[in-house]
Amino acid sequence: MGENIDKREKEFWRYVDIANKMPPQTADNMLIAYAYFKQATEGDNDSDRPQQSSNVIQTFKHDAWKRLEGMPQEEAREKYIATIQELLKISEQEDRLPDELKGSE
Repeated sequence: MGENIDKREKEFWRYVDIANKMPPQTADNMLIAYAYFKQATEGDNDSDRPQQSSNVIQTFKHDAWKRLEGMPQEEAREKYIATIQELLKISEQEDRLPDELKGSE
């Protein structure tokens, strides 16, 4: 089982690398990916909510991650991978995918 977890974790980090090379995505899709990434790498969000008036983007990011509270990190990794796979398909359909990422699913 440990070998399978290691394999899945490597796959997760491969998709993190792919996500960093993808063309810009919608704010909603970026928030979803961010939340799954944070839950997968850090677990539950126990930080204080930022003052909304001070930094709206940080507040949105905090809230997106907080909504995943209680989700196991392994599940968050799987959902992150599925999210990036879906974004790859969308980017490819819109012909916005760099050549280096074509066929990387």
